[in-house]
Amino acid sequence: MKSFPNSFTWGVATASYQIEGGAHEDGRGESIWDRFARQPGKVYKQQNGEIACDHYHRYAEDVQLMAELGIKSYRFSFAWPRLFPEEGKFNPQGLEFYRRLLDELEEKGITPSATIYHWDLPTWLQDKGGWTNRETVDHFVTFAKVLFEEFGHRIKSWITHNEPWCASFLSYALGVHAPGRKDWNEALIASHHLLLSHGKAVELYRSMGLDGEIGITLNLSPTIPATDSPEDAAAAYRSDGFANRWFLDPVFKGRYPEDMVALYENRFGPLSFINEGDLDTIAAKIDFLGINYYSHNIVEADEKNDILRATTIGETENVTDMGWGIHPESLYHLLTRLKTEYTDLPLYITENGAAFPDQKIDGKIEDNDRIQYLHDHFAAAHRFIEENGNLQGYYVWSFMDNYEWSFGYSKRFGIVYVDYETLERTPKESYKWYQKVIEHNQID
Repeated sequence: MKSFPNSFTWGVATASYQIEGGAHEDGRGESIWDRFARQPGKVYKQQNGEIACDHYHRYAEDVQLMAELGIKSYRFSFAWPRLFPEEGKFNPQGLEFYRRLLDELEEKGITPSATIYHWDLPTWLQDKGGWTNRETVDHFVTFAKVLFEEFGHRIKSWITHNEPWCASFLSYALGVHAPGRKDWNEALIASHHLLLSHGKAVELYRSMGLDGEIGITLNLSPTIPATDSPEDAAAAYRSDGFANRWFLDPVFKGRYPEDMVALYENRFGPLSFINEGDLDTIAAKIDFLGINYYSHNIVEADEKNDILRATTIGETENVTDMGWGIHPESLYHLLTRLKTEYTDLPLYITENGAAFPDQKIDGKIEDNDRIQYLHDHFAAAHRFIEENGNLQGYYVWSFMDNYEWSFGYSKRFGIVYVDYETLERTPKESYKWYQKVIEHNQID
């Protein structure tokens, strides 16, 4: 038996656009994902989040399922377009849904953990350049201020951003996520403004004297050289700079990694968007680090890639439905690296889980692959804790099947099955297994 500390937080996570629906209700404006999903070829079958899981109307049922699961904490995000549907227009009605949700959570004894930004930028901001426009930083701070004023006394755990790597490079360089841009220079600017807005939100939170904690969630993936060759080792290090150090270093060391600055400036010219004092702001002291971990990256040198001169090798064996390699040991190594190189602050796994092609047969969803995946990753986390690692909690992604961004509804990450025709919820076998883990605070 592997027992976890009595104070350990077991939770589940979701995001606003992926589950809420209610896209045209109570004054909500348009988000970049609403627009992106309408463009042919961007999202699987042009599916969108207008209805999603209809959590906007079914939140009480969902919170009841969370209560029966036994979680201590629920991580969710706020939909920016609900609060600011148009430029210069604040929509007070946009707060009502979250008031009702918090009421339900409090009644069931579930602690909320709130993410301010999980990718659903209002389109009116994107029309002005989105995260490439420094003004968006100020709009984000305004958004955060409303949330802190309204809910600062009810929510004690705040995450400024979810996965700024995705919101910058996937969205502005690779074109995979909304707004679908393909300009590396724009992505670098966006990454800086996302981090700057994080730091400014942290400073604001401190200035308001709120009794709680604030941090950021980064998606981190260990990079592993494909061979022992010096070329592959160097390629893996560059890839690590691209995916991990570009965000970890400014948050914890107050600077961007020198090798990546040199690489990017050699390719794109001076990083003139970094103003004096920006890095001090980005390094504002946080209370914890959230980590989203799904897989590692096996990297080899590739001179055809004219920027990183590296490419990630796709795995074919022991993979999830996303094609991501299953490698729980890399989670242990990642946590150990963070402790050794970056911080002694409390760490939380704010997302970890797996997509598998679940099917409902005779009213039951046998998802043994997911159970094995979670078990092995919990074990890796336990190993880190046993070695005095400061891991304080674990949020399974996701509470229920939902809109998986450019994959639409084709990938199922949930421990609760959602029938997208009827919107009926059915707990999977992984839900029942996790229920026992939480109840006994251990895995066998």
